[in-house]
Amino acid sequence: MPIRVLAEQVAAQIAAGEVIERPASVAKELIENAIDAGATDIRVEVREGGRRLVRVIDNGYGIPADEVDIAFQRHATSKLSTAEDLDRITTLGFRGEALPSIAAVAQVSLLTRTADEPVGTFLRLDGGVVTQREERGAPRGTIVTVENLFYNLPARLKFLKTVATEAGHIQDLVASCALAFPERRFTLTSDSRLVFQSLGTGNLLDVLIKVYGLETAKNMLRVEGGEEQGSTGKIISPAISATGYISTPALHRGSRKDMTFFVNRRWVQDRTLAHATTEAYRTLLPVGRYPLVVLAVELPPEDVDVNVHPAKAEVRFRDSQAVFVAVQRAVRRVLMEQSPIPQIGARPTFSTWTRRDHEHLPGDSAPGQFGLELQRTAGPHLSAPLDFPITAPIDHGSRLPILRVVGQVGQAYIVAEGPEGLYLIDQHAAHERVLYEQFQTARAEARVPGQALLEPVAVELTLGQLATLQEQLPLLTELGFQMEPFGGPTMLVRAVPAALRDGDVARALVAILDEASVGSAPLAQEREARLIASVCKQAAVKAGQTLSLAEMQELIRGLEASSAPRTCPHGRPTMIHLSTVQLEREFGRR
Repeated sequence: MPIRVLAEQVAAQIAAGEVIERPASVAKELIENAIDAGATDIRVEVREGGRRLVRVIDNGYGIPADEVDIAFQRHATSKLSTAEDLDRITTLGFRGEALPSIAAVAQVSLLTRTADEPVGTFLRLDGGVVTQREERGAPRGTIVTVENLFYNLPARLKFLKTVATEAGHIQDLVASCALAFPERRFTLTSDSRLVFQSLGTGNLLDVLIKVYGLETAKNMLRVEGGEEQGSTGKIISPAISATGYISTPALHRGSRKDMTFFVNRRWVQDRTLAHATTEAYRTLLPVGRYPLVVLAVELPPEDVDVNVHPAKAEVRFRDSQAVFVAVQRAVRRVLMEQSPIPQIGARPTFSTWTRRDHEHLPGDSAPGQFGLELQRTAGPHLSAPLDFPITAPIDHGSRLPILRVVGQVGQAYIVAEGPEGLYLIDQHAAHERVLYEQFQTARAEARVPGQALLEPVAVELTLGQLATLQEQLPLLTELGFQMEPFGGPTMLVRAVPAALRDGDVARALVAILDEASVGSAPLAQEREARLIASVCKQAAVKAGQTLSLAEMQELIRGLEASSAPRTCPHGRPTMIHLSTVQLEREFGRR
């Protein structure tokens, strides 16, 4: 094919693909424009997760009538004029690509007025082409309405996720903007329902309560960055400061999703900041757990490059090592000085089973097994009784031989003897596998056991967790959960899967939602399997729990009957096998 210059409309759509990935990208660019325009009240409206409509209303300076058309031209911006300005960017936007990129892939309407203009200017574009321009009455500020995103790019449209998922991304975005700018008021309405509203008081703690709930905010510690001398947390140079809130070691999540970072008030995803923070928590959190962090890093504009990607979600530091040290020290100092001392809980106790519980056990098992209630300061209080027999198909090629339990090591591993040697079994991973196959069997027979709670439990969720819950609610209901809205981001839990009935319902539900929000599983069957695995993870017996001989025997019997006994549902090995031959070699008998 001959070399030719692409048509302007095609080039615009290609360029828009780098800036506009999903409805949340549209909301992000419009909110950043509103902030740069000095708006103190920013309202966001979405319909159908932003596919149908994204509208951002602000009370900023507005756009002069003679500049409205220019605003939709590529690389038109009021925020810089020379290449040297790129070295000291102090605004959120600067590339001049947002409005033309949005207009190229959607139907856009803009209504704006400055303080010194008697009337406003209305402009409508369809696929980047102006179709209407007129004067209209309007308050000071700007209203941008984006409808039918990707209507002219069906290939991009089909890659969007469900309405709940896309709405969740927008909720996370608005919440993050409110955390970065607590002095401004943000309101989010989704499908005519008020989802989020910050107060605009300038107090970050007020926004934390709105985003994460009062109980979570109570477990947050204040971080203040500044000079070496001064109050708690002020341990870094004046050039680099870190301020915000971090969670106590008792409050942690199953993913990095709630680690939020801002660089000069820009919401970013940065490995340096994430690594510095997790290093500060070293030895303070369980393996695979992460803190809840809202941290704002301030440094001279010339020391950070924000012109890395059109989406402006990544930055590069001139001296990344200095930033790492500043953040790590600030967080670590606060943890050492302010974090409450963990309390030693009670020893593990075993709950008494009823005759009904015993009748559900296969074979002649002794009662009292897996009715565990371990009191810990920084961990879930969960128990996981075996409530129904395993009848899943057995793959005899991978089936375990009959094992004899010898004992327990480190309150985490079961030692068992078999005809082929010695087995070291991870009690948590093994119990996950047993519960997983029980759930799958019960699901196939449409008899998943649920347990109504004597008193409903109110669970405060973040906006992201609430969006995940709305998306996964049908499956959670099938698994035994019964929930209903209780005002704002709070859900009232009335029933749970039987395996979770004696545990910390709130902690378990939050962990399940956090894990469900990580990654993507495009097929319904995969999403279902992953959610069931997450429930089993929360219900399974934990490392650190002392098991009786009868409990260990019951767990081993369940594993023997499992169709895939050598891995947990997440793929981790459940056991290490030391054959008799290996033992003989180690002891010099061969």
